[in-house]
Amino acid sequence: MADVPAWRVHLGMPLCGRRMVEGGMAAVLELSRRDTMLAYLAPMVRQAAGEFAAALAELRERFAPADGPIGVVGGSLGGAVALRVLAERRIPVAAAALVNPAIRARSVVELVEQNGGRPYSWTEQARAPQPALLLVSGELDFPGLRTDAAELVAELRERYAEPDRVQLTAVAGLAHPLAERPGLAPAPQLPVAKEVDAALTEWFLRHLTVR
Repeated sequence: MADVPAWRVHLGMPLCGRRMVEGGMAAVLELSRRDTMLAYLAPMVRQAAGEFAAALAELRERFAPADGPIGVVGGSLGGAVALRVLAERRIPVAAAALVNPAIRARSVVELVEQNGGRPYSWTEQARAPQPALLLVSGELDFPGLRTDAAELVAELRERYAEPDRVQLTAVAGLAHPLAERPGLAPAPQLPVAKEVDAALTEWFLRHLTVR
């Protein structure tokens, strides 16, 4: 990227290069053997993403670059770090590029299993399921919002390991407000609002109840 008119700074990943832990690669492999997900992959990505804001602030203080848009590049596990930086939105990133990125934890764990020759035992903590999401959409709501809700659900269901944890519930007769306008004073619950309440109640009982 020598032709890009910008400061280009390589931020070292934890457990790599000059940031290698005491004991070297043997210690890193031991972390992976102990728990690939919880002792190795997740802490590395979480730490690297968490350091980004402070690293950027230090670079600005040390080199005083001109203000301008920020771009991030990440390869392999660095791709996972870049994605986390984008998702957290603590830093306004204008552009990002990922090279052979580690996008899904399960895929990376499978690679480690293949290289190490031993299966990984997924615990409840390591599995950490994606949050169950219910979208309630009134059939009389604004068309643009209804379209957005349907598209979001379709997109997430393709990406979730358990698609049934994302659900769209359409409520007949429901416009945008849950109460009669102007809705500034307490009023009896409308029948259509009771349907929404019932859908929410069923959803949270199903997904929040400790079994």
